[in-house]
Order: sequence, then structure tokens, then C-alpha cells
Amino acid sequence: MKKRLKIIRVTTKPMSLSILLKGQLKYMNNFHDMIAISSAGKELMEYEKEEGIKTISLNMTRKITPFKDIISLIKMIKILKKEHPDVVHSHTPKAGVISMLASALCKIPHRLHTVGGLPLMEANGIKRKILLFVEWLTYKCATKIYPNSYGLKKFILKNISIPKNKILVMGSGSSNGIDTDYFNRTKEVEKIALAYKKKFALNKMFSFIFIGRFVKDKGIEELLSVFDRLSNKYKDTRLSLLGWEEKDLDPISYKAKKIIVSNKKIINLGFKKDIRSYLAASDCLVLPSYREGFPNVVLQAGSLEVPSIVSDINGCNEIIQNEDNGLLVKPKDEESLYFAMEKILLDKEFCKSLANSARKNIVKKFQKKIFYDEILAQYSKLNNRVFNKH
Repeated sequence: MKKRLKIIRVTTKPMSLSILLKGQLKYMNNFHDMIAISSAGKELMEYEKEEGIKTISLNMTRKITPFKDIISLIKMIKILKKEHPDVVHSHTPKAGVISMLASALCKIPHRLHTVGGLPLMEANGIKRKILLFVEWLTYKCATKIYPNSYGLKKFILKNISIPKNKILVMGSGSSNGIDTDYFNRTKEVEKIALAYKKKFALNKMFSFIFIGRFVKDKGIEELLSVFDRLSNKYKDTRLSLLGWEEKDLDPISYKAKKIIVSNKKIINLGFKKDIRSYLAASDCLVLPSYREGFPNVVLQAGSLEVPSIVSDINGCNEIIQNEDNGLLVKPKDEESLYFAMEKILLDKEFCKSLANSARKNIVKKFQKKIFYDEILAQYSKLNNRVFNKH
């Protein structure tokens, strides 16, 4: 019987634990002793209760805040000296640099970092140089790097000096895989979807949906502009928005906010914890992002037999095959997006064929169990190294 490792997982904000990594630490806790570290708040307490995982609060900011970051680093070092973990495994950029640097200074033997999207991809000038340095420092301190897509791996190897044997994509990509039984058209999901359709009179409408943060680099400004034009030409179409507005990091413009309020064919639902029925009530997901790691929402849509229109960028184009289970469009290109949305809106048979293919690919390549086995295999290798030394 293998001995249990003590593993600390770190994210900048608890929402990453409860949404991005939902269920993962709970499952891993069956095999190893898991601890989660993230910023303090109600969300972290709820996560501890729901997942049954010990949590430690440590405030971290997503912005570039040197003074606050140094305080977070000192506190992280104190936590690690107290807990003596075998493994520290971080996600998200700020959690990565703080925990990897602290772990290296504390001589933690195994320091793992998952890369799930890089803000520096859209940064310029001095900000890009700072972000590049932060990523380099994180990777330098880590013993293993896990990009969550092959496109990200390629970008990292091209732009940041890192040994090839230090970097690995697990499985077909993703940070958490997907529970295809949960994201399925069950009677309960269909019942709520039907009620949503009835409430907003969507039965005879073609319904697009966007799910994510309301920030510029999600391409929501282009989507709103395109839908504003499209809905003027085609009356029987709607756009549902699920997510929340970021007011500090990369906020959307006044013009975009005005479209959300003024266009009566846009349904702004805000943040929803359970998105299944809203996806099931929709005909097509639209995610015209500028950058992604490996977008969970595209996996979730596909698992619910909903085709996607996504930007032809890493992560997205590893899930969507053009004109098979969705459409790929040029990022930041309104005309490309307009053409794709119009095509899927007008050609019902084409849309149906995309929907029919959507779930097959997800079930075959991205099921949660496949991904969890990959992580456990990685931890198993570390387990052998840790206990062979004793």
C-alpha cells in the first residue's frame, strides 16, 4: 500500500477551487492528504464545507502589487514551515509565483505549477516584460510545469527559457476534465431549461449564449457589437449572458454596457453556479476570446450537445474542430464572428449536425476520470521519490 503524500494546492482566489477545480481535491483526498490555500472569504469557507478539504486562508491579489505580494510571500513561507508538505501544486499566475518561490526557499521537494491561461499573451510594453519575468521566475522555482493545453506549451517553450523535460500536458489538455454524467441532458436539466425558455419566450427563437467574465479579453465587446447588428436584421434571435463584470481588471467599455442595457434581445442573467439548464436551453455557445488556457465552458457546452463558436486560439481549437462540433473564428474580428453567427443561425440542419457531434468528442477525450488518473499517476511518481529517500 502506497503512503499518502501531504499535498498543498494553491489558487489566488477561491472561485478557482470551487469552479475551475470543482471536485478534484475531494477526489484526490481519497489517496493523499490535501490542503487548499486561497484568499480569505465566504467562498473559501463554503468550499471547505462542500468539498471536505482543509483550507488555509492567505490573501493574494490578481493585480501587480509588489508590497502586498511580499507580505503574501512571507505568510506563505510561514505556512509551509508549519505544514511541511511533500508537494505544493499551484494554479493561476499570482498563486504560482508566490507559492513556487516560497516552496523553493523552504526546500519543498516537489513544486508543481499548472498554467491555465497567460495574461502576458495580450500585454504590451513594460507590463509584458514584468509578466514574462514573473512566469520565468515561477517556472524556475517549480520542478514541473503543466500547461493545460498544447498551444500553451508551444507558447511557453517559444517565449520563456525552460527545459523541455520540465513541461508536460496531461492527457488531451484541461485543468480538471469534465463530468459528462453531470453535464448531461437529464430530466431535471431539461425541465429547468424548458421553464427558462418559457419565461423568456425562447421556444421559437435561435438562442446564443455567452458564459464567462465580462472583460475585454473574453471578446465580449465584439460579441455584443455583432449581436446588436445581427438582432436588428434577424428578429427571432436572443443572446443570454451568464457571468459577472470585472470592474478592476480589463473592464468592458461604456459602449458595451450600453448595448447590454438597451438591446431588449439580450438577457443578462448575472452569475449562475449551475449553468447546465441555461446551456441546454441554448442553440449555440459563443466565446470569442483573445486568449485562453483550456476553456471549461466549451467542454461543458459540448457535453450538453451544444455547438460552440470560438476563437481560433490555443485551447479553443483543441476542443473545437471547425465545422465538425463548432466553428472557429479569427480573434478580434467582428466580420468573421458575424459570418459564423449568421451561418449557424440560418442553417438549421448545419447547426443540428454540429450539435450531434459535440458530445462524442468530449466523452472520448476529456472525461474527468481520465484526467484525474493522469494527475494521480504524476503524484504516484512523486510518492515513490519521496518515500524512497526515507
